[in-house]
Amino acid sequence: MDYLYQIFDIFLHIDKHLDAVIQAYGAWTYAILFVVIFCETGLVVTPFLPGDSLLFAAGAFAARGSLDLYGISIVVFVAAVVGDAVNYAIGKFIGPKVFEYQNSRIFKREYLERTQRFYEKYGGKTIVIARFVPIVRTFAPFLAGVGTMSYPRFALYNVSGALLWVILFISGGYFFGELPAVKRNFTLVIMMIIIISVLPAVIEAVRARGEQSKPAP
Repeated sequence: MDYLYQIFDIFLHIDKHLDAVIQAYGAWTYAILFVVIFCETGLVVTPFLPGDSLLFAAGAFAARGSLDLYGISIVVFVAAVVGDAVNYAIGKFIGPKVFEYQNSRIFKREYLERTQRFYEKYGGKTIVIARFVPIVRTFAPFLAGVGTMSYPRFALYNVSGALLWVILFISGGYFFGELPAVKRNFTLVIMMIIIISVLPAVIEAVRARGEQSKPAP
């Protein structure tokens, strides 16, 4: 329970925690942020790590001069691209075997089939859209590797999605994070970012559940 509280506290007070990291580690902060973003996007087992809120906070600290805007943008961009590429590779080589375990609560065969249908419906833009949805962005590249999407096609959407993601949230924090109203209510702003980010996934889940509940013709 304490572990969950700590994760929740990091999300809500990401500015305070990031400030503590900058004060304690200085230039090593760039490496730490690289690792966090890489793990959040590249490892299926760490979808709980902060992504959107961390980028927004990093942009705000860049506006203060605590971080270099271009330096942090390049670091998190590379981390996001490499993370998705590694996730894709993991899905490509071990994904099909993982889904063979019938008792797995995470890697169910139905998830694979449902995701493949999703990719067939929305195509490569799935990777770009998923970049803006927490949790989903961690599983999307993995399942793209499990599915039939070729790597060159995946790489194109991976780079495009990462570029849009970084520009949106880093610049958002840079231009708006230092506004007096935002600084006074930074936790509230972070909560709004999280809610807006997960809202598409919630709507999709409700819609899918509604379709399943309809009687068959």
